Amino acid sequence: MKKLIVSCLFTVLCLTGIRAYSQATGTPEFKHEFLKQINHVRSTGCTCGTTYMPPAPPMVWNDNLEKAATGHAWDMSNNNYFSHTSKDGRSMEDRIVFAGYIFNGFKSFAIGENIAFGQTNINQVMDGWIKSPGHCKNLLNPKFKEVGVAENHSYWVQDFGGRESFSPQQQSELRSGKLKLIQTSGGSGH
Repeated sequence: MKKLIVSCLFTVLCLTGIRAYSQATGTPEFKHEFLKQINHVRSTGCTCGTTYMPPAPPMVWNDNLEKAATGHAWDMSNNNYFSHTSKDGRSMEDRIVFAGYIFNGFKSFAIGENIAFGQTNINQVMDGWIKSPGHCKNLLNPKFKEVGVAENHSYWVQDFGGRESFSPQQQSELRSGKLKLIQTSGGSGH
């Protein structure tokens, strides 16, 4: 009986620990720690594989990108897969735009995504992304100015975005028809 109580207590403590860790996603501490680590790498530059990526401006947190990351981390965890393409066929761009990170009304628009599985903390997942050339290049890409990150049962998603607004003069020229828009796509996923 004593063994059963100890076993049950151990199970409750383990499950409580896992639950508490999952709840850390989205907290101010979670966001602060990710931004601190991302911006440290961006401030110093990094060699990504064989390519040196120079320092880049700091990123800021974006709640819409976090929402996209949260949805994809949850979906991968609950449906037991690991891919940039959702099982229902949605792409990274589909998920990011659906979460409210829109490109209409902006001069430029760039998005990217890093995913990982199995890491148990922010240090581990960031270390893995920095050691992977494609993920590292996303972290150092100067086109990316905003980020949102989420974790769900060791599925990690880091969504990047960068939008540049039109100047007041360009907005005036667009309204008058002197300036016309040509839409191009940009971004990468690793």
